[in-house]
Amino acid sequence: MLKVSNLSVGRGGISLLNDVNFVLKAGQALVLRGPNGVGKTTLLRCVAGLQDPLLGDIDHEGSVAYAAHAEGIKGSMSVIENLKFWADVYGRSMTEEVLLTYKLNDLAQRPAANLSAGQKRRLSLTRMLVTGCNLWIMDEPTASLDAENIALFYMTVNSHLQAGGAALLSAHNDLNLNAETLDLAQFCKARSIVTSNFDEPLE
Repeated sequence: MLKVSNLSVGRGGISLLNDVNFVLKAGQALVLRGPNGVGKTTLLRCVAGLQDPLLGDIDHEGSVAYAAHAEGIKGSMSVIENLKFWADVYGRSMTEEVLLTYKLNDLAQRPAANLSAGQKRRLSLTRMLVTGCNLWIMDEPTASLDAENIALFYMTVNSHLQAGGAALLSAHNDLNLNAETLDLAQFCKARSIVTSNFDEPLE
């Protein structure tokens, strides 16, 4: 479903990771690990097609949905309007049953701007479901979630994998998933300034 070959990525004009290789098959999850600043987010953005790599190849089979630190929701729209918006973007129909996945049914008509940080994260994760994509890419997906909703996240991802989907995630903490892990520190070679222009500054 996903093959990354000899991939090098950078940010803010600086090379971060070099010669990254991995394969992700249907039904599998891979968790990226490494210290802050190692390049986890940059790698995920490249795989999602939001940023060009410096070198290497990224081959997808099927469609990709991406959940970043930013929630990808519109504050002026209600919870259900946000989900219908994303379903429309991907040419999918949406039933209100999807609200039950992360227990958003009682918040269906609430404007997203009025949600707590945890509720916004639950809405962002529900957004992944309505896309119908078979590859989920998620950057620190359990941030702002309490223990109950982290458990719901595990159930949802495991169901996605059992249905033949795949997931690529970054995490600092252990995730209770049947997943392989990849420590990106091994690909963090000597950093050098590169000549290509980058859209994002180095944080």
